[in-house]
Amino acid sequence: QEVKIFRALILGELERGQSQFQALCFVTRLHRNEIIPSESMAKLRQKNPRTVRQAEEVRGLEHLSMDVAVNFSKAAQLSSHIHNVCAEAKEAIYTREEDVKFWLEKGVDGSMFEVLPQGSDLPELQRCRRCPDRWKPCICSYSLSIEWYPCMLKYCKSRDAGGKVSSYKCGIRSCQKGYTFDYYVPQKQLCLWDEET
Repeated sequence: QEVKIFRALILGELERGQSQFQALCFVTRLHRNEIIPSESMAKLRQKNPRTVRQAEEVRGLEHLSMDVAVNFSKAAQLSSHIHNVCAEAKEAIYTREEDVKFWLEKGVDGSMFEVLPQGSDLPELQRCRRCPDRWKPCICSYSLSIEWYPCMLKYCKSRDAGGKVSSYKCGIRSCQKGYTFDYYVPQKQLCLWDEET
């Protein structure tokens, strides 16, 4: 279904009344050219697998407004991986309205999606970092960075005996990318990391 899943596990602050950890899942559409095909990955062997690698290309920060909640019990038809990856985040799986429209056109059942309250619906809805009351709803922000992932194939050129140039797959280009997700929470207590410092 062209689905990309991000899972975040955030350690809780026990002295502030939080549980041991909080899990979040962000589900977005995977575009065809974002990551190299798994068949290509399987064929290309990695030299020195224990080496700590630096990304060759830094891609810009993507800011995503996650305005729809996904029902965990119905999400298997969107992706079979959601059941395993997001098991700890059953009540905190988010996606975007524009991605939902794409999946609905592909025949996914719309009953698994619930549109979340927006700032336009609730003018008093603030960003959590500015909200003084820990028990009020607000818009939470969570940022993460993927330091290294295979984003493109590398092609090398070779010449045959007749001087004809041809290209062949000879490696993987790696990228780094950052994401910031904004999403609704029913109380600021679920977003204590997002505070003005």
